[in-house]
Amino acid sequence: MSVSPGIMPTSTESAELRAGSELARDHRGEFDRGDGHALPAGPKGFFTDTTVCIGCKACEVACKQWNQLPDDGFVFTGTSYDNTGDLGSSTWRHVAFIERPGAHPTTGFADMSWFEGDDAPSAPVAFGPDPQGGGDFSWLMLSDVCKHCVHAGCLDVCPTGAIIRTEYESVYIQPDVCNGCGMCVPACPFGVVDRREEDGRAWKCTLCYDRQRDGLEPACAKACPTDSIVFGDIDDLRAIAEERVATLHERGVDSAYLYGADAASQPGTQGLNAFFLLTDAPEVYNLPPDPVDPTHAVGAAWRSALVAGAAMVVAVAGAVLSAAGARR
Repeated sequence: MSVSPGIMPTSTESAELRAGSELARDHRGEFDRGDGHALPAGPKGFFTDTTVCIGCKACEVACKQWNQLPDDGFVFTGTSYDNTGDLGSSTWRHVAFIERPGAHPTTGFADMSWFEGDDAPSAPVAFGPDPQGGGDFSWLMLSDVCKHCVHAGCLDVCPTGAIIRTEYESVYIQPDVCNGCGMCVPACPFGVVDRREEDGRAWKCTLCYDRQRDGLEPACAKACPTDSIVFGDIDDLRAIAEERVATLHERGVDSAYLYGADAASQPGTQGLNAFFLLTDAPEVYNLPPDPVDPTHAVGAAWRSALVAGAAMVVAVAGAVLSAAGARR
């Protein structure tokens, strides 16, 4: 199959390339049976391919509708078309619009007029000169969500057991157990967990645990029109993601890479169960370049404290023995 040079798939390629492989489409049926039977246990999560995100916010809306979350206010933030700002207690999916001057870093083009006919991209990710004379600019788009870290700091510090690891390896906050202490908020290296002002309890993405228990895929993945968000078994998602990166590299998008796909690439969290394909530095997407679970170094800290304590005991003992010897 011939592939056009741009980052977005053509209409004839979209069936194969929107999520990177046929395996992603198989997942749609396997993990969205809707037969009332729980999905089989095992690590599950999201692979979010930012190169095919069109910024439609269908994931945001679906998340709010299913989880009955309040709106964030229909206000103009001044940050492109982003009206939610960031993740929070009532925003469990957030689509970021990152405006950049000049050509899109993955296409190399600011003017998309080189596409013709069926080769036209399905989303306006890059533009020519704007009508107000501001020059060329382009968008990077990212649908952000809780990462459901393999080693989750929020889970480790929760004093009540409100935060648990489900049979799907997702990190779930039990609202009826949370006492609103807030210890989980600073423990998250991504700033995901947030407390609701009304009751002080902590909230975040549940990976649609209730839907999985009924044999349904999460609402955001179900609603995504381009399969930018793919849900499934983690091992299969990694295979999909690696194939997508290879495809993009073949198309000349050498900047494409996976963020948090495994422990080797992100030892501070031992990998993410909701990982991403990015085309620029993590900081551009408001993601930490090297996130570390704050509890990751607790063992080393205790060992250092014990060594320091032992050294103090030795020093005091030496001083006492020295003083006793001097009196003699």
